[in-house]
Amino acid sequence: MGKRDNRVAYMNPIAMARWRGPTQSVGPTIQDYLNRPRPTWEEVKKQLENKKTGSKALAEFEEKMNENWKKELEKSREKLLSGNESSSKKREKKRKKKKKSCRSSSSSSSDSSSSSSDSEDEEKKQGKRRKKKKNRSYKSSQSSTYESESESKESVKKKKKSKDETEKEKDIRSLSKKRKKSYPEDKPLSSESSSESDYEEDVQAKKKRRCEEREQAKEKVKKKKKKQHKKRSKKKKKKSGSSHKSR
Repeated sequence: MGKRDNRVAYMNPIAMARWRGPTQSVGPTIQDYLNRPRPTWEEVKKQLENKKTGSKALAEFEEKMNENWKKELEKSREKLLSGNESSSKKREKKRKKKKKSCRSSSSSSSDSSSSSSDSEDEEKKQGKRRKKKKNRSYKSSQSSTYESESESKESVKKKKKSKDETEKEKDIRSLSKKRKKSYPEDKPLSSESSSESDYEEDVQAKKKRRCEEREQAKEKVKKKKKKQHKKRSKKKKKKSGSSHKSR
């Protein structure tokens, strides 16, 4: 079985348009647009004059509207003026009433001021007494809290001391047991002073060992750094020598 031939023949569009012939135009052509009816110069002048003068009916309507607007403005002004006059009269009446009330209240306040001054003095005295009582109670509460805190601190210190003593005793006992195991023929130590001195010697020996180990570690680090520095300097010298030779 062979392949199908899907090829299509090429058609020149220009040749096809010529073969079809002229197309029928739809709608007005350019010639129709150029041959349209146009007004004369005289008709154009009349139209411009009419636009400038305007219509008489519109002018009359505008005049009537202006007259009505003026009448409405006059009415609104009269209302505002009458309202302002009435408000000013009301304000004057209120001021007169306030003056009368102030005079009456001044006479009554002179009587009440004497009684109020006595009551204020009594209130001040009572307030001072209350403040003194509060200060006393506050001081007593503070003293009790300080005492409780000091007692708690002392108890904590005693506990710490007892723990330290028990730990020391345990360490001394363990050291004495080890020595007995290592030296069974020797006599046991009788006094506690010798055990304490041995314990202190062991602690000092441990400190010396730690210091020696730290110094050895520092020396090792310094040696490594020196070796690395030497290697880097050798590499730089080799690179510089190779670059001179190439030149």
